[in-house]
Amino acid sequence: MQMSVILRTAAVIAALGIAGDAWAKPPARPNVVMVVADDAGWGDFSFVGNRSVATPAIDSLAHDGAVLEQFCVQPVCSPTRAELLTGRSHPRSGVRGVSLGQERMAPDEITLANLFHDAGCVTGCFGKWHNGTQWPYHPLARGFDTFYGFTEGHWGDYFDAEMEHDGTFVQGSGYIADDITDHAIGFIEDARRKARSFFCYVAFNTPHSPMSVPDAEWTRWRDKPVEQRGPEGDREDLAFTRAALAMVENLDTNLRRLLATLERLDIARDTIVVFCSDNGPNSTRWCGGMRGKKGSTDDGGVRSVCCIRYPARIKPGTIVDDVTGAIDILPTLAGLVGLAPPDAKPLDGVDLSSLLTDAPGSRATAATLADRAIVASFGGKVSVRTTSHRLDAEGRLYDMKTDSGQLRDIAAEQPEQAARLRDVAAAWRRDVLDTVPRPTEERFPVGYPGAALTELPARDGLPHGGVARSGKAPNCSFFTHWTKPDDSISWAVDVIEPGRYTAELWYTCPPADAGSTVTLSGGGATVTGTIAPGWDPPLNTADDRVPRGHGESFSKEFRPLTLGSITLEKGATTLVLRATQIPGASVADIRRLVLRPVP
Repeated sequence: MQMSVILRTAAVIAALGIAGDAWAKPPARPNVVMVVADDAGWGDFSFVGNRSVATPAIDSLAHDGAVLEQFCVQPVCSPTRAELLTGRSHPRSGVRGVSLGQERMAPDEITLANLFHDAGCVTGCFGKWHNGTQWPYHPLARGFDTFYGFTEGHWGDYFDAEMEHDGTFVQGSGYIADDITDHAIGFIEDARRKARSFFCYVAFNTPHSPMSVPDAEWTRWRDKPVEQRGPEGDREDLAFTRAALAMVENLDTNLRRLLATLERLDIARDTIVVFCSDNGPNSTRWCGGMRGKKGSTDDGGVRSVCCIRYPARIKPGTIVDDVTGAIDILPTLAGLVGLAPPDAKPLDGVDLSSLLTDAPGSRATAATLADRAIVASFGGKVSVRTTSHRLDAEGRLYDMKTDSGQLRDIAAEQPEQAARLRDVAAAWRRDVLDTVPRPTEERFPVGYPGAALTELPARDGLPHGGVARSGKAPNCSFFTHWTKPDDSISWAVDVIEPGRYTAELWYTCPPADAGSTVTLSGGGATVTGTIAPGWDPPLNTADDRVPRGHGESFSKEFRPLTLGSITLEKGATTLVLRATQIPGASVADIRRLVLRPVP
């Protein structure tokens, strides 16, 4: 039975034994709760005019705080999340894609968590990280004191899902967004009890597919009319739209729980709450008539709602009409809480704090935004947005004040504007995109100082022979069809700290096939083990409201198997997993390899 979110909140409070008068004096420095949705489009909220959906908590942020009307993110997840955390264009941090190592944020980037941690705040990350798995890319190596969630991005199971809690793999409880919120609430309560200022990053992974929705929301949405349609009209996949909007309403319920927690702890006035999404909608549903969806560099793919509430300083109903972006969040939060932004590397973002609070300097900030151009980039495509115009990836120019759907190219009518923005795009390619190092091979660090373990998920490995991924999308996939001695699985690694490591495989195997002998080798060293006992759980095929898309893997429960210890030399090597004896029809399905340093 699914527990209601109200009961879940009560259970958390009861478990912590918190009384209304138990709180210490509030900390002097403001707190921050930054909430990011995954694949929610600009049009998925009632405050922007969607008449089918109800998002009162998100709407309240818009009414009670500030709205960045033309807030631009990137076309896909990892680049946007890197920009939110660093205040820098994503290629500068090395983020080029969403998987296979291209999602990793360079270790020398200074994140919002670093900034708040160094100022004495306690920092927590809850949910989807998607900027690197191994140390030094892991959130615990990026300024966060605690982490509960997953690092791979796309996740395959939304009920009682496998999660990571500070380096330990655990089973979550209930629906994933509710579970993430539970842990974020517990973190906020603990910080409040200790009178600590905090930075709480709540990085949801919904309404990203798979389209798994709790019963409460799906009961309301299963047969609900969808009043406003996307660009495909009657051909729109209404079941997908209903599932996505049901997931958005679940997010709204969880945001309401977060806001209620701040009120209950008497810290709402001095807590900044930011809400946005990481890219456009993951289907062609209603988005205010904008062109494009997730993956597109047009407005529909990169424009997001962004609300910032700070009752102590931001007046209700504040509107910023000029173009802003994910790169502005770090400098703006630093300005609002009185922290100096990092100076080790130049920021691309603008500090909007004076504009949001009508403080001295607001006119100068407004003047900066008036002439500003923000770039969207993905898959080699580059598009430029100003407050009034967009130059698309094909060089066409649109007046966004009168043509939000990008229907009429006016480049010939405004040649000077088109030429200016083409120069911006060319300079950005030359000075930003083309300066990013592109390794010939992605290698993953093993034994980085401070890391209790190194996780090498299937996403970061390569299949050989008949071995295949369980899905086309590498994130959250596993290796399967391992049946022959010529088959193998490999991980290209860079051993940072040489020494002995315990090798642990997370596997499933039908009991009738148990007993295969496997070897893990690398750099001349080898460890041998046996795949046993058999363990063959079913795939989690029961929770989806809409069939999974092509190439999207299901999940199942994998268990750890210790092979033994292997001694690894410092430097680049390739770890190879093979089977030398196969008594049954298959060897095993493999979710991850974990290496733990032996003291």
